[in-house]
Amino acid sequence: MTVKESVWTGMVPVDDTTLYVADTGGNGVPVIYLNGAYADQSHWRRVIAGLGDDYRHITYDERARGRSKRSADYSFEACLRDVDAVLEARGVDRALLVGWSYGGVLAWHWADRNPDRVLGVVCVDAFPVGLTGAEGHARIRKLFRRMRWLFPIAARLGLAARMSADQHADVNIELNEIAAASVPVLDRLTRPVRFVLATGDSLGSQDGEMEEGRKVLDPILARNLNITVSAKVASNHSKILRNDSPAVARAVREFAVT
Repeated sequence: MTVKESVWTGMVPVDDTTLYVADTGGNGVPVIYLNGAYADQSHWRRVIAGLGDDYRHITYDERARGRSKRSADYSFEACLRDVDAVLEARGVDRALLVGWSYGGVLAWHWADRNPDRVLGVVCVDAFPVGLTGAEGHARIRKLFRRMRWLFPIAARLGLAARMSADQHADVNIELNEIAAASVPVLDRLTRPVRFVLATGDSLGSQDGEMEEGRKVLDPILARNLNITVSAKVASNHSKILRNDSPAVARAVREFAVT
């Protein structure tokens, strides 16, 4: 399958910044893609190609990522407002949300707040756990300060933001706290949710932490029948969209049956 060149690309204003948005248009089911914490929209290319013209694909770069502009606010709440702004700008009232990592947490929180606007949610290797408290925060800050020299190069590859090391850490610390407190949110979701899970650890994790984190979903699946695991794939957290995009596309297509 192929997808035509984007019908529309442009900048969408929100708060003190503007976001770079691409929208393929058409009459297909609207899908909005929510990126990993420091990633740009380019990571969704294989998933979009696999889904083809049956869907209307809306992608965007978060603040200080990709082609979007910097902001004074990189908070989780700001990211939720960005989802609203993009959908409003593109005239979409109800959409299917597909989020990877940070974007998955963002998707289930947005769905919790806007159940009547959600056709379904696909969460790609996101789960409700995190490094929390003073020890967790210190570990995150140490990691990002050690990696700070890589950020200018990684940003050009769509793998980092145009932020300082401490700003990168602030985003990650907040995410870990919000994710760890998300079990009640998942328990009360009323819209269908499909998880596609990776395997093994990721950058910054160790000693099987990621696999232990994925197990936290098991009791949630038992309590909330709206939530299921569509697939667990061989790729790790960082490579899942590149190597296992067909599994993500299949999870999206499951909503045609739903």
